Amino acid sequence: MTYSGGAGQPGAAAGGAAEPPAGRTWDSALSAQEFMAIKGAGFDPVGQVLGTAVFHLGYSGVWGCPGPWDLRPPTSAWSSSYAPLVRTMYAARRLALSRAVAECTALGGDGIVGVKLRIGAFPAGGLEFTALGTAVRARSRIRPRTPFTSHLTGQDFAKLIHAGWVPTGLAFGIALAARHDDWRGAGRFTWAAGNQEVDGYTQLINYARHDARTQLALDASKHGGDGVVVDDVELRVWESECPGMGSSRDVGAEAVFVGTSVARFRSSARPAVRTPLTIMRLEREH
Repeated sequence: MTYSGGAGQPGAAAGGAAEPPAGRTWDSALSAQEFMAIKGAGFDPVGQVLGTAVFHLGYSGVWGCPGPWDLRPPTSAWSSSYAPLVRTMYAARRLALSRAVAECTALGGDGIVGVKLRIGAFPAGGLEFTALGTAVRARSRIRPRTPFTSHLTGQDFAKLIHAGWVPTGLAFGIALAARHDDWRGAGRFTWAAGNQEVDGYTQLINYARHDARTQLALDASKHGGDGVVVDDVELRVWESECPGMGSSRDVGAEAVFVGTSVARFRSSARPAVRTPLTIMRLEREH
């Protein structure tokens, strides 16, 4: 992704982006400090954007027991049975984000900063996935082919641009895994067991996190990023009755990583000249 041209120059949309509506009053989710930082980096806000999608999540593809406790090494087979559910979790987030991007394109924006992803229960059932952020447009002759998305605040976005980097897209890493908890697992929580590591649980959450990190890196590379700046790391652990072994239980883990894929846009070996960020003077004039 390349931005060229001096600040303040009118831009022609090389990638087909619309021009911002003339005379339109824009709104944003930016603080005053974020607004000034973005302006100082050569971008202008063009409007607040929102994307949402309501999904029913229930079918996981899991019909049997995930396997004996402590007898299976950590392999991708742990979570392969959750593939339908994982695909839906990706699809819901990406659909909400794509609708925010569509609004950004309609406003003539080059990207979205400060994206906040929210997931909440919908009153009529299901989960609502929401992506909210502020569309911005570069003061440049060349437009990116597709709008970027980023969780970075206005200040962090400006620092990234001044350092010669640009966000290329919001990236996700999601993993689900489960193991059967038989008498050997439950027995480690008795008084007689003493102090010891419950290695089955350790392996479970390590696998889920490792798989989520791997998927995050793969998703970042699809956006053309050289790396990824992580925003949020979530881990959820739950218990459920084993569908294949009566009164026993299974233990599951869900790991979710969210970050912004970033790429270098200055190829010169010479260090970029860092211009100071614009700030507001707060003292009174006499």
